[in-house]
Amino acid sequence: MTLKECKKEEKADREFQKKFKFEGSINVLTQMMVDPAVTEKRGGGKNLPLRRGEILDVIQFTNQEQILCRNSQRRYGYVPRAVMLHL
Repeated sequence: MTLKECKKEEKADREFQKKFKFEGSINVLTQMMVDPAVTEKRGGGKNLPLRRGEILDVIQFTNQEQILCRNSQRRYGYVPRAVMLHL
């Protein structure tokens, strides 16, 4: 990874922590897959866009309805628990 890419990732992580009021280090708890049968949804606000079969990094189990996740493009957002499958 180049220095430029590393700085870009650090900036994205800082913006995530500010937007979601997340304190501490960002640790991946597990990985989960978006249900292939779910309809794809555009993200918006604090929600992550959903693509069928996509593997997401779980950052935090926030409540009974949502999970805070990161996708492969290092974008962060909430995803409904109902559409997530354990790997």
